[in-house]
Amino acid sequence: MSNYMELKRKTIAKVIAAAFVFNLVVMGAGAWIAYQEAPPIPEQVVGPDGETVVAGEDIRDGKKAFQRNGLMNHGSILGNGAYYGADYTADSLELKTQHMRTYYAEERYGTEYESLSTAEQAAVNDDVKQDLSGEYTGGNIEYSAAELYAHEQVRQEYVERYHEGSHERGVPEGMIDSEADARQFADFAMWTAWFSHTDRPGGEHSYTNDWPYEPAAGNDATGAAMTWSVIAMVLLVAAAGGGIWLYQSVRLPEPSADDLSVPEPGDVSIFPSQRAALRFIPVAAGLFLAQVLLGGLLAHFYIERAGFFGIEEIFGVHILQLLPFAMAKTWHIDLGILWIAATWLGAGLFLPPLLTGHEPKRQSTYIDVLLGAIVVVTVGGLGGIWLGSHGYFGDLWWLFGNEGLEYLEVGKVWQFGLLVGFGLWAVLSIRGLKPLLDREPVFGLAHMILYAGGSIALLFTAGFFFTPETNIAVTEFWRWWVVHMWVEGAFEFFIVAIVGLTLVSMNLLSRRSAEKAVMLQALLVMSTGVIGVSHHYWWVGMPDMWVPIGSVFSTLELLPLVFILYEALGQYRAMSETGGFPYKLPFMFIIASGIWNFVGAGVLGFFINLPLINYYEHGTYLTVGHAHAAMFGAFGFLALGMVTYMLQLAIKPERWDESWLRAAFWCWNVGLVLMVFVSVLPVGFLQLEAVFTGSYAAGRSLAFYNQPIVQTLFWARLPGDTLIILGTAIYAADLIRKRFVLRASEDDPTVEDMAVAEGVMSDD
Repeated sequence: MSNYMELKRKTIAKVIAAAFVFNLVVMGAGAWIAYQEAPPIPEQVVGPDGETVVAGEDIRDGKKAFQRNGLMNHGSILGNGAYYGADYTADSLELKTQHMRTYYAEERYGTEYESLSTAEQAAVNDDVKQDLSGEYTGGNIEYSAAELYAHEQVRQEYVERYHEGSHERGVPEGMIDSEADARQFADFAMWTAWFSHTDRPGGEHSYTNDWPYEPAAGNDATGAAMTWSVIAMVLLVAAAGGGIWLYQSVRLPEPSADDLSVPEPGDVSIFPSQRAALRFIPVAAGLFLAQVLLGGLLAHFYIERAGFFGIEEIFGVHILQLLPFAMAKTWHIDLGILWIAATWLGAGLFLPPLLTGHEPKRQSTYIDVLLGAIVVVTVGGLGGIWLGSHGYFGDLWWLFGNEGLEYLEVGKVWQFGLLVGFGLWAVLSIRGLKPLLDREPVFGLAHMILYAGGSIALLFTAGFFFTPETNIAVTEFWRWWVVHMWVEGAFEFFIVAIVGLTLVSMNLLSRRSAEKAVMLQALLVMSTGVIGVSHHYWWVGMPDMWVPIGSVFSTLELLPLVFILYEALGQYRAMSETGGFPYKLPFMFIIASGIWNFVGAGVLGFFINLPLINYYEHGTYLTVGHAHAAMFGAFGFLALGMVTYMLQLAIKPERWDESWLRAAFWCWNVGLVLMVFVSVLPVGFLQLEAVFTGSYAAGRSLAFYNQPIVQTLFWARLPGDTLIILGTAIYAADLIRKRFVLRASEDDPTVEDMAVAEGVMSDD
């Protein structure tokens, strides 16, 4: 009797459908709760004499100023955004407590706070905490005299810092173009500080679950953060055992080198549509090169806040004024998304003829149209960001210019253009895969590719559910649907589907076998990654119900990444068994993607997503390490592996030279290791210690970044960044070189022209 379960593809498909519905129900209910429980924007904030200090409209206009001027890519709000500047919530809360101490010291003792005795300081501290404690019961927010004084001081500070400019902080002059807008931005920041220390009605903790850590305001980690961190670790051990049992119990096909009939590159014909799909590659490479160059500049900004190796002293112009950090960071993030997406779109259109031997009429023309549309949206979006931030679109800045939210910087019109691009890609993929789609069931491999691509587009629509008028907590709820569910859901799904398709095209797996493996991986990813987005809701003004939900599902996100790594290593083992395997370099990229996915998204992601760690770590350099290892290491390397495979098939076999690509591969990997482990993570751990021993604001302060040891670690990033830039330059140069040795495409291709299509089409 067999010890293995033989799961049928149809059974897995039903479970995936059930998991999908369950995810929608949970997150749909969460969306309703988000609107109900968001921190209130009062009609007005009043002083002790009843005079209006801030109107609700000022807070809303302050949020608009925050987005319009790109402040989320300079600093952060509620811990989300860039780490170069202050976190505005923590900064305004710290300034509020400091100025309240100053007020009470002067009022009670007639002197400065620092001059008071220890007992007198303790009395003042108690007065401040007493003012900031208590719950919101509705109506206007009522300030004490000390709070009113503090609010006015913070307004003045923010006008000086963000309107007049502060080069020592890396803030260009006129970052916010008017004094009135800067005052309203201060009102918005102070409102987020207010709901970070004010308890929910009937609750024991503030709207942000007492984040940020600020002892002076009485903010400290909740008991739930500790409890659910322990539960999460117990669950991980239990789930790991269950996952191993499942993997051992379900008989899944393994890639095998036995009796391989791997098609040699020269045995595969190239169709016109594949030549058209290859044109995505140099466009993506140009975006990639621009991205890494900007990344190097951003890293250097942490050392010279307004300069670049002293050049400004020669020319008399601060680079910060020409290219502010916020603008460079905005372009850096968007270029990263765009080059990876463009490469994947090209790969998704290159593979169908390989598997079907089918060339729809005018397919290459339509692919050229799609590429042209993507170029227009890219140029329009990136240009619109600059124009919008300089006021060229007036009140339409968020439609045509810079929406100003991290990862969703481009205006809504350009976001819609990207969505249309995804739709066109889906149509072209359906045309190319039609022979397979017609023959296979709805859970077949070709369908899986469409589902993966479709889910990327579907989740992107969440970015249209808010405007600059929307409450920041609700805005963050929807923004993380796009950002996190892409990365932990749709992108992971796309990875396993595209790798499965590639294995089939190499004859390492039968189509039926690949379908079963891809579906099981998709089930694991979907069962953990979608609801796992909720760890982003712990401190942004959402209710504390997300703490247990986010802890459990974020912990379990590690499991599918372990299995993806296990699969990748199994594939590598099979490939290594045969010395004549012609696609070793593409496979090296796929293996690297699996390893970095495990390290970046898995190990580092698990560590920073424990609630108790995340409370102190949220928005520090540890997140930078996680993001770079996961985004470039996992998704970037997969894209580059697909490029290598496409090029190897498309270039004349006798002219194939992989030496430059191999050099680029090692530059990228070694550079990423140096960047993450020698510089970024050490800074992150020092930052974590600074928060533990002081406050969150202290860990994000200019004083922390200017410490000699931190500055030394920033300089230590230079070799890693240089290697990554060098690898990208070699890659771009190699693409230019290879452009002249591409094979001619078949004018009238048939199934017989494809070495693998016949086998795939008959594999039912």
